[in-house]
Amino acid sequence: MHANHAFITMSLDLSDVKRLANLAQLELSATQADDTLAKLNGIFSLVEQLKAVDTSGVAPLSHPIAALMPELCLRLREDIVTESNHRDDYLQVAPATQDGLYLVPKVIE
Repeated sequence: MHANHAFITMSLDLSDVKRLANLAQLELSATQADDTLAKLNGIFSLVEQLKAVDTSGVAPLSHPIAALMPELCLRLREDIVTESNHRDDYLQVAPATQDGLYLVPKVIE
């Protein structure tokens, strides 16, 4: 993220929380809805603070601890092909295929 990008500040109101609860099929009391509203807006506030940090020139890390203890960071293997392609063999036993894909019955209208 660069500090020179314009970001829209996001916050929710109580109707948003009630709509989200309805979509998630949750029953929230008035107190729970108020608490959830405060927590969600708190999270959005933290995100806004993180967006404000200028990270230009900062190299990405494979793991957060790599900055402090590089010897503990995850060592990844080289991204090389180690197995042969068996696609044609697998497709031969399928009842129906087309263009290298398995054909299956339609289950959703």
